[in-house]
Amino acid sequence: MVKRIGFLINPIAGMGGRVGLKGTDGVVKEAKKLGAKSVAPFKAKQTLQEFLRLYKESEEIEWVTCKGVMGEHILKEAKLKSISIIYNPNIPTSAEDTKLACKEFKKHYLDLLVFCGGDGTARDIFSIVGTQIPLLGIPSGVKMHSGVFGVSTKATAKILHEFLSKNLIIGDVDILDLDEDKYRKGEWNIRLFGIAKGIIEPTYIQVGKSTFESVSDDSVKEEIAEYIEEEMQNNEDTLFLMGSGGTIDFIARYLHLENTLLGIDPVYQMKTIQKDVNEAMILKLLKKYKKCKVILSPIGAQGFILGRGNLQLSPQVIKSIGLENILIVSTPSKLKHTPVLRVDTGDAALDKQFKEKDYYMVIIGYRLSRIVKIQSNNL
Repeated sequence: MVKRIGFLINPIAGMGGRVGLKGTDGVVKEAKKLGAKSVAPFKAKQTLQEFLRLYKESEEIEWVTCKGVMGEHILKEAKLKSISIIYNPNIPTSAEDTKLACKEFKKHYLDLLVFCGGDGTARDIFSIVGTQIPLLGIPSGVKMHSGVFGVSTKATAKILHEFLSKNLIIGDVDILDLDEDKYRKGEWNIRLFGIAKGIIEPTYIQVGKSTFESVSDDSVKEEIAEYIEEEMQNNEDTLFLMGSGGTIDFIARYLHLENTLLGIDPVYQMKTIQKDVNEAMILKLLKKYKKCKVILSPIGAQGFILGRGNLQLSPQVIKSIGLENILIVSTPSKLKHTPVLRVDTGDAALDKQFKEKDYYMVIIGYRLSRIVKIQSNNL
């Protein structure tokens, strides 16, 4: 039986990231002036190439798409033949084109809508199709917190392959969005936009039970490392404290930074300035460097980010840095076994602040995050 797959590319998605704009919503012209290049078509092509390598029955698919840069060009570059054009976008494209295309998609009884973009694109699509069409996102935006995205192009291709092979099911997924204007000012303001239909896969989307061996943890760690590198380059006046553990050690080595596997190492402007610092050394550095972020990863099976193996990050250190300046990284496979993040700082008032924060965004790929609940060990 022929499957009908919608295919949509938001060609401007992700353009603001490399030039430090933390998103593209409302700043496309500014991004272009700063030299931003379109990345979504490349991500879409990568996904299709991997998908075609995996799925040998691709001729049984009818691809329903938009003319030109919003889908047609990449599908033809991938040498796919059964292509139906249902919408002709304006040039340059806009969010309105995405919405108008989705109104047409609704008329064609799609089995799945595959799109390339970020949370803004997911939000625009969901605002039109609701729960009528299941969604699968190829990650290409600056912010991707919603439950529809694979963690990489390779993972997304594998998910699509497994879905068409009837190994994965459709279920409820969150559509989240981050206020980009506030994000550019250093504020996190995430809201639940709605509950869509998406593919349920445990390790590389949000929840579930199987692992895709074709997408290794090292591949995901490389994507996380690229994100951390971008954070460091976009915040040259900020001191980064690299925490302990294997994931952070991998990131440091990938970025050619000297690193202590079980210690804390300060990095400034992409260079390790000291190794294995203690609490007193950190506090001294915090007097010199006015801006600081700490990069942590869950330690042990219980998911501790503070209070186990990194006591150098004392309550005084954490209070000086600020809870909002903690970056947490983890591979999806590790996070699958870490339902909550735990803290045990030894300071009841500080532990209460973590509990009141309720959750952290954990970085699980390049500009991909997942919400994970915080639990204090003392409350």
